[in-house]
Amino acid sequence: MDDLVVELKALRLYGMATRYAELLENDGAATISNSEWLIKHLLQAETTDRAMRSIRYQMHSARFPIHRDLAGFDFEQSKIDRRQITSFATTDFTEKAENIVLIGGTGTGKTHLATALGVEAVTRHGKRVRFYSTVELVNTLEQEKAAGKAGRLAHQLMHLDIVILDELGYLPFSQSGGALLFRRP
Repeated sequence: MDDLVVELKALRLYGMATRYAELLENDGAATISNSEWLIKHLLQAETTDRAMRSIRYQMHSARFPIHRDLAGFDFEQSKIDRRQITSFATTDFTEKAENIVLIGGTGTGKTHLATALGVEAVTRHGKRVRFYSTVELVNTLEQEKAAGKAGRLAHQLMHLDIVILDELGYLPFSQSGGALLFRRP
């Protein structure tokens, strides 16, 4: 029954946790045991609902251009090493602050794989991800600087686990935009 108190506190239901502990002390376990099954199931439902809402929010915040997953990528038709991509999907590289760079010609699946790895990071590992077209990011940085608010976006990006930049090198952007993109803090 102490497990229920721990679960209530994990869900930040401190008032319920305190009252439940008080009821256990005062009324004894016999009175509460009839309700324990219901409480456990309600807690499980709340935990699942919060996890799903968090994933939904993070997927929306990531702004993926289209939903892609690793199951939808045809490794048989590409020269991409499935084991390497699978190891990237563990998101261990984020703990080491490493970058992944996907290089290849048009239509080789770079955007699909980058998006799929981002989706995997959100849904399986609870990571905060943001997807950008590089031109979109450069334009946003230039607008921010013009508005006298330089550094705000950089500050936001520092709080993410993964930032995906797509189409780097495909579309031109201004020299000043490139300087904003590649400058050191």
